[in-house]
Amino acid sequence: MFDNNGHFKANYFQLQKMSATRYRRFLKLCEEWPMDEFKKGRDLGTFLRQRVALAFREGENTQISDPEKCDQMYESLARINSNVYRERFPRVMDTSFTGVTVEECKVLLSGSMQQMQQMDEEKKGLWKTLMQRFSSKAPEEAAEKASEK
Repeated sequence: MFDNNGHFKANYFQLQKMSATRYRRFLKLCEEWPMDEFKKGRDLGTFLRQRVALAFREGENTQISDPEKCDQMYESLARINSNVYRERFPRVMDTSFTGVTVEECKVLLSGSMQQMQQMDEEKKGLWKTLMQRFSSKAPEEAAEKASEK
């Protein structure tokens, strides 16, 4: 188990068992990780599944080049998935500095114009105001400059 210098010396079967355990832990994490239907193909869950598939190409037989880094990544992702930081640092309100709710942000980030069109007129007005405020040029300025040319 230890070499002449006192360093841990794992045999092939022990390494295989550790790789298989890591692989199964990541698979379980992927199963538990929620999918965001608003971000089809570009959400964190999809990305995580793709990365696990790449990292463990040989499944349980994959040799991990840096087991410590692998374990750190797993632990970090598991903490995010189990809402450790959300519970440790609770939000006072479910809005941002703009006053926009979580649901409204999801609609905006989804990229779905159909859902944006379904928002009532009051909310559309808020989005227009926010987009004008945070865009590099306000629409009025762009229209004035275009008419000057």
